[in-house]
Amino acid sequence: MKVYNTLTRKKEEFVPLEEGKVKMYVCGPTVYDYIHIGNARPYVVFDTVRRYLEYKGYDVTYVQNFTDVDDKIINRANKEGKTMAEISNRFIEEALKDAKGLNVEPASVHPRVTEEMDGIIAMVQTLIDKGYAYEDKGTVYFDTKKFAEYGKLSKKNLDELIAGASDRVAVDEAKHNSTDFVLWKPKKEGEPSWPSPWGDGRPGWHIECSVMAKHHLGDTIDIHAGGEDLIFPHHENEIAQSEAANGKPFAKYWLHNGFITVDNEKMSKSLGNFFTVRDIAAQFPYEVIRFFILNGHYRSPINFSRELMQACQNGLERIKNCRKEMKFYLDNCKDSAITPEEERKLPELDGFRVQFEAAMDDDFNTADAISAIYELVRFANIQVKAEASKEFVQKIQDMMDHLCGVLGIAEIEEEAETDPETEKIEALIAKRTEAKKNKDFAAADAIRDELAAMGITLKDTRQGVQWFRN
Repeated sequence: MKVYNTLTRKKEEFVPLEEGKVKMYVCGPTVYDYIHIGNARPYVVFDTVRRYLEYKGYDVTYVQNFTDVDDKIINRANKEGKTMAEISNRFIEEALKDAKGLNVEPASVHPRVTEEMDGIIAMVQTLIDKGYAYEDKGTVYFDTKKFAEYGKLSKKNLDELIAGASDRVAVDEAKHNSTDFVLWKPKKEGEPSWPSPWGDGRPGWHIECSVMAKHHLGDTIDIHAGGEDLIFPHHENEIAQSEAANGKPFAKYWLHNGFITVDNEKMSKSLGNFFTVRDIAAQFPYEVIRFFILNGHYRSPINFSRELMQACQNGLERIKNCRKEMKFYLDNCKDSAITPEEERKLPELDGFRVQFEAAMDDDFNTADAISAIYELVRFANIQVKAEASKEFVQKIQDMMDHLCGVLGIAEIEEEAETDPETEKIEALIAKRTEAKKNKDFAAADAIRDELAAMGITLKDTRQGVQWFRN
């Protein structure tokens, strides 16, 4: 299996630090609002990476944080007359709801910055003691000139680093170098703070992830991941802090997902094209959002539009309908052993798994992996017919379950037994079946039309009547 390592700018064979185990850290959201479609991409992408690593037999410890102390959270709290904790707790719960909707598995641990203050203060003190940091009037800075490899992730020279710095890298006369960044900042009136050797205050942005990764995974981890917008300054600064403090390499592999544009424009509130996951989920099911994200390679930019979402919904329904047909067949057909002719088709069936794994082994190419699933759907649609053996159809279904499960897509939900609409549909189908039995075809056709008006498509099979929601 090969992964593209941002640190080396090339694909490398994946070899974990400890055989059979993977330690993975993914930067999570700053919780001052609902997560947007840009936040959803790393959620889905790296959840899928985790799923595939587990599919390959690795024991994965997956850490994704919540940044629950930040200027944006404080500003929203002040605006709404609430505490920072009230705002962050609210939006952590909302983020978890969206993650569940996207079928993102819970992390092994979801650390919060506010729970890591002792570790943050200890690492800042270590950096001061080792000569990598300095204090000025309650502010502690990291001295970038003291870390010889500063810039090794972003691959920029000093001038480029200054020009490309985000608004979090502020101009400050107290800095020894313009690229130095804050590890600890003094308390401001009306803001939450914690006691420290340099006075009451709170941490800078970058130190937080270094400490949470160290606390939950150790000094050196296998994979650090996040959006490509975090390469500089956030991940660059994490490397500098962690390696300076711990004296060891921080992360072996750095994975970064590309941006999402909206109708080929950069997403921006000022342009009016900023969408939360909750906004989109009001128009399309969460599962379609996940499928849309996985239809592009994670490192490539992808464009969000209503037309593309509709196309993804249609593609996903194609897979789900195939799975529904197989389930219906297996629930209603008689037990029968695989035939010699079907035995000869098993290598072709296994070929879809080989095709799927080849795609995923090539830097988690989910787009090509989905193509393998489409090929499997085509195979299933041809093979699952009236005379197919139950054993053969079960093998096809098992393969579909296997591959879709890795991507977390096309799950088939059981119809709720107490759903009044489902009961009405089943009753109408039974009434239609009785009408056909009595050769009252006009009544049967009228019932079919009534169901069609409800968005229900019928399929008559030897095993009975199968129905689908359009």
